[in-house]
Amino acid sequence: MDTDIKIEKADPGHLQAIVAIINAGATSIRRDKEFDGWQDYRPAFDALVGAPEVDIYVALNGAGEVVGTYQIHFLKGLAFRGRSRAELESVHVRSDQRGRGVGRLMMAHAEDLARAQKACMVQLTSNREREGSHHFYRRLGYDQSHLGYKKMLI
Repeated sequence: MDTDIKIEKADPGHLQAIVAIINAGATSIRRDKEFDGWQDYRPAFDALVGAPEVDIYVALNGAGEVVGTYQIHFLKGLAFRGRSRAELESVHVRSDQRGRGVGRLMMAHAEDLARAQKACMVQLTSNREREGSHHFYRRLGYDQSHLGYKKMLI
């Protein structure tokens, strides 16, 4: 496990690396719908970091390079006596850094944030093509409890 990893909130200086990591891991449904110009993502990034219920985090190695990223959204609801749910999105580790514990550290970080906000659960979806990711989440104690559906509008 890489012990030099630091997890912090993303800032605009991290955006180019974040976009590169998430686009490198694009599944077939996204491959032809993403953009090469990382600057095109700036309005969405600004909106996300400005929203009180969302944060974007990066995992930095000892050299300060972005080696992983994830988004956490706190969703309000009535179930579980009105406790929020923490939903993870765009959980990605740079391909040359996989297997070093970066993903495990990011997931533990997200779970700690969820507990601090008294969320009732952490939930996420994972594309069915990502069998390695499914195995990773199961090893961390996540259950595959639902079927998901999407309808692409772009």
